[in-house]
Parts: sequence; structure tokens; C-alpha cells
Amino acid sequence: MEQHQGDKLSVGASALIWFGAAVSVAEILTGMLFAPLGWRMGLLAVAVGHVIGGVLFYLAGLIGAQTGRSAMETVQLSFGRHGSLLFAAANVVQLVGWTAIMIFAGAQAAAALTAGWGGAQAGWSIIIGVLILLWLRIGMRNFSKINLVSMGTLFLLTLWLSFQVASGEPAAAQQSEAMSFGLAVELAAVMPLSWLPLVSDYTRRAAKARPATLSATLAYFCTSSWMYAIGLAAALFAGQGEIAPMLQYAGLGAAGILVVVLSTVSTTFLDAYSAGVSAHAISARLGEMAVASGVTLLGVLLALLFDVGRFEGFLYFIGSVFAPMIAVQIADYFVLKRAPAAGAADWVSLALWLAGFVFYRLMLEWQPPLGTTLPVIAATFALTVLVRRLLGAAKSDGSTAAEPRGN
Repeated sequence: MEQHQGDKLSVGASALIWFGAAVSVAEILTGMLFAPLGWRMGLLAVAVGHVIGGVLFYLAGLIGAQTGRSAMETVQLSFGRHGSLLFAAANVVQLVGWTAIMIFAGAQAAAALTAGWGGAQAGWSIIIGVLILLWLRIGMRNFSKINLVSMGTLFLLTLWLSFQVASGEPAAAQQSEAMSFGLAVELAAVMPLSWLPLVSDYTRRAAKARPATLSATLAYFCTSSWMYAIGLAAALFAGQGEIAPMLQYAGLGAAGILVVVLSTVSTTFLDAYSAGVSAHAISARLGEMAVASGVTLLGVLLALLFDVGRFEGFLYFIGSVFAPMIAVQIADYFVLKRAPAAGAADWVSLALWLAGFVFYRLMLEWQPPLGTTLPVIAATFALTVLVRRLLGAAKSDGSTAAEPRGN
């Protein structure tokens, strides 16, 4: 799907895209993991994590909206042309992973809902894959029209699901792995964090940079928090730990299939599309549409061959790569207002990112009370500002000292 320069996203269209991205089986399943914390502490962890991730989501999207660059093109501003390839490649890998996870989870739920019809998970994986390809073929120019209808339907069904799940009596306590508050905050933060290397692929086309980016952020923040809350409520009030029994409990039946399929397609479409954009940033020979289609097919294949239903470790990997990346970008763009990186790779920026990456992996072991992302972002941001100003001062002093020797 190639970029059309004349196409601009309105504030409403931007919000619709990110509402569709947030309504997903994966987010509901992640919310179910918060059950050991209870209702109040679970919701607090969801809110704190989403505030952290939402602020980063907004700042990342705003860079793309103000510069008109795709996500990986904004990464070049800090890391250089070749330096950005590391993140473009990591982004393609994570998007292939997300495509497989989403197709697997959606097909598994749809197969369980249609067990009496003889529905098989493999068949649903293929159906969902075909629908994603259709969504890609529709293209961004026509996406807003069909998205308005599908998202309206999805909103009503999700609203009904919320009322049904939350109206139940508290279920008996079930055996589950203990979860610290900090770890729950991190699981809430890394979901919006996973979109950081994608968000500018859409905000770059915003008609109004700040309003469209804000509407995208608020739509994702509110809807994603809602999905987590549905999962938490399903675990606590309905005693459900899987998506299909939860939909059956809510009495959705055939409508539940529509929820699963629509939410899976609307979210995974963005993954596949942005994989194409990132691949195009790696090499202009890689067409966006061709790569997006290839990623969809690969996702279907992985969903057919492997059980990819457990993905907490995958989320932490995403956080460790992209949290320090965006911290460097935020410092460069908003505080230092640094000129685009000169040369093929900016080794200072890459070293700062590596320090943040190592710090993130260490912090996962310590499990700080407000999650891992916040301290890693703060430390990497502060280190970037400090190092750049020290280097700038050293360069300035060097230039001043060199002048007398030239006279």
C-alpha cells in the first residue's frame, strides 16, 4: 500500500483507526492476567500503565505528524540512515510476531465459538488472513469509509459485552500466578509502547498535526484501557480465563464471532501495513503492499504451525527495544532540537539506546513499583540530554581553542 501524498486523515478518522487498533483479543487476554491484583488495584495498574504508554504514544505520533515522516523515517532523525535499520528490522520482526499472535488468538476464539458448527481453528486462521488481505487491498483512501461502519458495529457489540461481563457476581478465587503491581503496570504500558514504531505511519498523514495525534492517543488510551478492564472483569466476575467462554457467558453467540473477527482484522491490518512501511524504509525495492501481504501470509502460516498464545515475554522484548529508542528521539526532537543525524549512523545515539536496553532488561528483574518503562525512559532521556550537551560544550570549547592556533 503505497503512500498517497494527497490523502489527509481527519481528526475523526484518526480516532477511528486507533479505536479499531485497541479493540483486540490480545488486550482482553492481557487484562485477564491482572486478576490476582483484584478489581481496584488491577484497574489502577491499567490506568497508570496506559498513562505512561499514552504519553509516549502521543509524543512519537506528534513527531511524525509535524515532520510528515513515517515512523522509521523519524527514527533516522536521531540514529541516521543506517542506524535506523536496526529498529526497522526489529519492527518488522515484532509485526510479524503480532500478526501471528492476533491471527492465532482470533482463530482460536472463533473456532471455540463455532465448535458446534464444525469450525476448525485452521480454517478461521485462513479466513482471517483473507480478510486482512482484503482490508489491505481496500487501501487507506477508502479505509475510513468501511472503518466507520465496522467500528460502529464493534463499539455496540463491545458495549454489550462490557455490561454482561461486569454484571456478574464475583467468581470464586481461582489459582493463578501472583503478579506484582509494578509488573502489571509494565504489561499495561507495553501495549501502547508496541505501537510506537508504527504510530507515525498514520499521523504523518494528519490534516492537523496536534488535534489528530491527540484524538488518536485518546482513542487508543480509552479503548485499550477498556479492553483490559473487560478482561479483568471477565476473570474476576465471570470466572473466565479464555476469550471464547467469556463471549459465550455474555450471550453474544454468533455476534461474538463478529467481535472476534472484526477486532482481529482491524488491529492486524495496521500491523501488516506498517510492516510494509518499515520494510520500505530498509530498502526502496521492497514495496509496502507486497511486504504487507507477505507478512499477512507469514502470520497465517505461523498461526497454523505454532502455538503463539502466550506472549508476555514478547511484550517485554518490545518494551526493551522501543522504550529507550523513543526516549532518545524525544530528547533530540523536543528538548535538544537537534538537527537530523549526519552520516550513515549516529553512534552516540546508538550507544545511548544500548544503555537503555540493558537497563530495561535489568529492571525487569527488580520489578520497580511503577513498572520498568518509566524509569528506563527517564534515565535514557536524562542521559541523552546530558551527553549531548557535554559533547556540544566540548565541541564548542575545541573550536574556541583552535582559533588562536590558526592565526
